[in-house]
This record gives sequence, C-alpha cells and structure tokens, in this order.
Amino acid sequence: MSTSTVSRDENVQRVRDGLGLLTSAAMRRLDEEVGWYRQLPAEDRSYVALVAQAGINAFVSWFTDPRQTPHGVGEMFSAAPPELTRSISLQHTLQLVRLMVDVVESHSDRIAAPGHERDLREAVLLYSREVAFSAAEVYARAAEVRGAWDARLEALVVDALVRGDTDDALRSRISALGWSGRGQVLVVVGEATDGLGDVATAELRRAARRAAGDTLVGIHGDRLVLVLGGEGDLVAAATSLVDRFGPGPVVFGAVVASVAEATASARSALAGLAAAPAWPQAPRPVLADDLLPERVLTGDRTARRTLVAQAYRPLEEATGSVLETLSAYLGTGRSLEAAARRLYVHPNTVRYRLRKVSDITGWDPLDARESFVLQVALALGQLDADL
Repeated sequence: MSTSTVSRDENVQRVRDGLGLLTSAAMRRLDEEVGWYRQLPAEDRSYVALVAQAGINAFVSWFTDPRQTPHGVGEMFSAAPPELTRSISLQHTLQLVRLMVDVVESHSDRIAAPGHERDLREAVLLYSREVAFSAAEVYARAAEVRGAWDARLEALVVDALVRGDTDDALRSRISALGWSGRGQVLVVVGEATDGLGDVATAELRRAARRAAGDTLVGIHGDRLVLVLGGEGDLVAAATSLVDRFGPGPVVFGAVVASVAEATASARSALAGLAAAPAWPQAPRPVLADDLLPERVLTGDRTARRTLVAQAYRPLEEATGSVLETLSAYLGTGRSLEAAARRLYVHPNTVRYRLRKVSDITGWDPLDARESFVLQVALALGQLDADL
C-alpha cells in the first residue's frame, strides 16, 4: 500500500473520529449565532438541529468515498417533515450550509491528518456547493407543490364565495391563502382572456396585489372573477386591472365591508354581467348598480327590490307631488310643457319638481339614461302597489 493511500485512509479515519466534535460545534454555533433559529418553536428547532446533524453526517459519509455523488439537502431534510420548508427559507438553509462549512474549516487543523488540512477544506467546499444546488431544487419543488395546492384552494374559495358558502371553514381557507382581512372587498367579473394559463394567472394575481393588497382569482369557464380587498380605493384599483380581462363587459359588484359579505358583491357583479348585453352603450367597466333596469329584465329580484327601495318609495313618501310630476313627465314623452299642461302648472314648476326627484333619488330625470332607470322604478313600484 502506497504512502499516499495510507495518509488518505488516516485522514478519513480522523474525520470519522471527529464526527462528534463537528456535530457538537455545529449545534453550539447554531444556538449562539443564528437568531432566527432561536425564534422558532421548539419542535421546529429540533427538526433544524436534525437537518444540521444530517448535513455533518452526510459530509463525513461522502468524504469516506468521494467517488459517490454528494448527498444533497433532500437527504438532509429526510428526517424532518416537508412542512419545515415553510418554517425556514432557502436563505436560512444556505446559512446552515455556510455554518457547516465554517465549522469543518475551523476544526480542520484538529481533525485532519497532518499535511491533509487543505484536502479536507477543499472537500467541504465541494460538498457545500452540491448541497446548495440541491437546496435550491428542494425549495423549487416545494414552491411548485405549494403553488399548485394554493391554486386549487383559491379556486374552491372563489367558487364558495360565489355560491354563498361563507362559513368559518371558508374564512380559515381564505386566511391560509394570505388574505389579511384589512379594509373592504370588491368583486369584479368579466370575460377571461384566451390562454389564461398558470403563468398568466400568476402575473394577474401579482398585478392585483400591487393594486389592491388582497386578491383572489377564479376562472369559471370563460369568466374571470377577481375578489379584491384592501384599505385603499378598490374601484380605482379594479379599474387599473380592466385591461387584464378579455373583450366584452367588465362589471364591478358593490363594495362591501368584509370578505364575509363578498357573496353579495359577487352576485350583483355576475347578475350585471348577465344583463350587460341589454345595454350596448354601457361603459367598460360598469358598476352592477348602473345595470339595475337590465338586471330586472333578467329576473334579478335583488335589482327589483333595490330600484323600488331607492327610487319609488322615497318619491312616494316625498311631499310636493314629485311622484305625480315624474309620472306625468315620463308619460308625455319627457316633455316639460306637456307635463305642465297635464298638471295645470307652469313648466318651471315641473322643472323644479324634477330637480327634487334628482335630489331624492340620485337619478336625474332630464338625463336620457337615468330617466329610463326612473321609469323602470316607477313601473315596478306601481306593480308592487297593485299586488
């Protein structure tokens, strides 16, 4: 046996004998110098300690026979649950690798055979490089699995919000997706663009989060549903995302106080999307409440109740014959003079009463579109009165 072989065998044996020393030094350094490690729960700290020990053991095993492929971080993590990748980041794992390298280097003079200290230091550097690449692969796979799971969970959450299944379990799932719960909520619906795959959806999600803070993305067939949350102007945030939708109407639901009420916003937005073709001149985007007459035509009972409550009832309860004047104005082809003759008043009186209609309801009878809204509300109120 040659002298170099004897020296090599002696070096390997000394490294094996020094395993306990290296492990103890690594654990001590981990506890004394790594702040994030001390802040972990006790169970996670024990798992991280196992990972660090496995790293030292794997290096010694590989150093015994450097012809084999270096063990990667996958083997290091085998003693710990997969969820540990959520507790410690890739940067933390690489810090563990650097600590292991430093421990071996700092003890090389005590462990290696005389004259072979450099061989040990070079070996640990080569091994640490392989472990670093393996760490990146492990975290990439974990992120891919987590991303696929989050996408499925997100789709289920959006579907439940649309259906109205807002129980405690749903709120827990929303929290698991990172929803902060701060501020109000707005649901936006429209046609999805062609080829809205995983990459495009992820980019849309990032853009929505930059605009609003909290966001959920759901794709229902050819429809795209965005649930936006935050403390800023959600309508402005949603408007900045309109170009992310496909052709056709984009409808904003009502702004609601919390995600627990998001179903109301989603239903109004979806009802508006169904009714939007009846108003070809509608702006893009359009508020669901601006489509109340068209929603009534599709059988939306919520829209019907809203129009009666916001337009007909306040006019019915108002003084000054405003309801009678509005009826006369609409019934005479929106003519001030014809309405005045029917009511036996001056046209200026009709004009004054119509301004009161606008003040009471928020819809202006002198505007073509808004007078149509009021005419539908008037008809609905009369029908309800006759029932």
